[in-house]
Amino acid sequence: MSRLDSFIRRLEAQRRVLDWAAAAITGRDGLVLELGLGNGRTYDHLREILPERVIYAFDREARANPRSLPPPEALVLGDMAQTLPVFAATHGRCAVLLHVDATTGVPERDAVALAWLPGHVAALAADDALIISGSELIDEALLVTPLPEGVPLGRYFAYRRRAKA
Repeated sequence: MSRLDSFIRRLEAQRRVLDWAAAAITGRDGLVLELGLGNGRTYDHLREILPERVIYAFDREARANPRSLPPPEALVLGDMAQTLPVFAATHGRCAVLLHVDATTGVPERDAVALAWLPGHVAALAADDALIISGSELIDEALLVTPLPEGVPLGRYFAYRRRAKA
């Protein structure tokens, strides 16, 4: 498969998963968190399909297209290993949906560099929150959830936040 075809399949899967996740949180109160703003494409899509929701975006720096930036009060800049715990201390387990798109693109490097991330995701997720991620997240509080039909295995990952005992 060409890199172009692979890229198209990745974006189609991403859109399918985002649309599925948005429908899955209908009627639930809570924030939506975009962990890894990047160029802002997925944030912009979430904003379009969840217009009534507060969506916070996190990234090291604002590099997104200006049309895809959240308002300043919903943009959290800095190293997420530091900003996520501060946000959790202020907001608690507030998120009903988390989209995790924080990756270097090299799974072996991510496994080491982002080993801290699953615990921070769990600390922000409300009971039964939906977590969708472009990479695997391993934490005892996160239960693997089946993805919507048509999403290739390993292309995306979905989890529910186990109720805190």
